Amino acid sequence: MKGLVIAIVVLAMVQQLMAEPTRAITCGQVDACLVPCMSYLVEGGTPQPECCDGVKNLKGMASNIADKRAACNCVKEAASRYSNIKDDAAQALPAKCGVQLDIPISKTTNLSTEVKVIVYTANKAREIQKLASS
Repeated sequence: MKGLVIAIVVLAMVQQLMAEPTRAITCGQVDACLVPCMSYLVEGGTPQPECCDGVKNLKGMASNIADKRAACNCVKEAASRYSNIKDDAAQALPAKCGVQLDIPISKTTNLSTEVKVIVYTANKAREIQKLASS
């Protein structure tokens, strides 16, 4: 019985993810956060403080699954518009700014896979919280 309940909950969550969520976060907001990072993304090196502030702001704006999914899509769209972005620099950006970002910054992001990983991680965190509080 417990397995059936878990299966129903998982199916409901997958169905919710497949429906187009209302975008609380816009691509304009995501772009504004990452514009200060363009010199780093093209040339490499060390990101400027303004760039890292933008990455931190992006993390703060993408606080739920729908926002993370929308932001992930916006990042992928933005990265595909600029052929001179170094993908290794893009992927390293959150770490170089000292930010654990659940949104991959890359031209090659597989949105379906990344969102599933984000959801799985969020669900595991909730399970751990429930176990810790009981």
